[in-house]
Amino acid sequence: MLKLMIIPFFILSCFQATQESQKSNEKDSEQLSNPEFGSLQKSLEVQIGQNVTLSCQSTNGSLPINYTFFRGNQNLWPIITKEDRNPALFNLTVSSASDLGEYKCKVVNGISNSSKYSKSLNFTLLDPVSKPVLSTTTSQVRIGQNVTLSCHSENGSSPINYIFFKGRKTMSSRIPMQGKAAAVLNVIINSPSDLGDYKCKAENNIPNTTKYSNSLNFTLAEEDGPSYPLLIFLVLLFLLVVIATVLLVPFLILPWCKARKLKSAGSSTSFVSTDKATGPENYVTYTEIEYAKSEEMEYANILIRKEEKDRKVNMRADTTVFYSEVIIRDGTQQAEPLHSPE
Repeated sequence: MLKLMIIPFFILSCFQATQESQKSNEKDSEQLSNPEFGSLQKSLEVQIGQNVTLSCQSTNGSLPINYTFFRGNQNLWPIITKEDRNPALFNLTVSSASDLGEYKCKVVNGISNSSKYSKSLNFTLLDPVSKPVLSTTTSQVRIGQNVTLSCHSENGSSPINYIFFKGRKTMSSRIPMQGKAAAVLNVIINSPSDLGDYKCKAENNIPNTTKYSNSLNFTLAEEDGPSYPLLIFLVLLFLLVVIATVLLVPFLILPWCKARKLKSAGSSTSFVSTDKATGPENYVTYTEIEYAKSEEMEYANILIRKEEKDRKVNMRADTTVFYSEVIIRDGTQQAEPLHSPE
């Protein structure tokens, strides 16, 4: 009786094991699923020289499964074959910015005729900032001049944050810039204390990588061009010359022009006959004018000659009178007879 009970139990156990084996084979022969792709690092932000581990896993499909990793269209060797459902892992080192391409993985097994690709994954490079350069368009300034400071770091992942300083005093808030764009700050030189020294610092999201620039100082450009006192002196000198010229015209130039005119008009001796101009009709008057000039004065000699004709004896009697008109330089004139013949 006991033997009869054991036989049916054994048969039932074999049947259940066969069913479970069939179910497992059916599951293993299922279509491959799209693999899940990711990184074991919590963040996709990486630095140059950092090691990264990529993970690719397909939960469905008959075993074994072959895993291939890609960066862009480039295969990353070797191909990894998995006999279980554990994910395939691929280690890489970020050596340069070119290692930040689009990553993905592909799965293939021996039953399925098609391959499956994962979604793509991209890393962001955290490049430490290089030492920033602080520059300006001019190093020599004047009081009241507006100057522009420029600060930029040649290397560093974006965004790069810049802050300007004068000595230990902060002159600006944080200025975020993308790429290699420079941060600028306008400064007004109000006094000699504003000449320096200026600095800037650069930092990004990488901890403990803050960099400071060299200091920058301005100098006053007082020696450039004429100074204000010299300019004022030149203007006053010009005004004095103009005033002196205006005052000297009536005292020197006009008398000189008048003398030149008189000399030109009287450059030769002239005779004027004034027949019957005055006196009786038997008088004839002649006038002779001669201009002369000495070192001390200018004068004119005037000769007046009268001839009287005696009708009875047909004789003439001359009466001659000399006058000298003196022209003194101060503008006054005198005239006096020099002599008169009897």
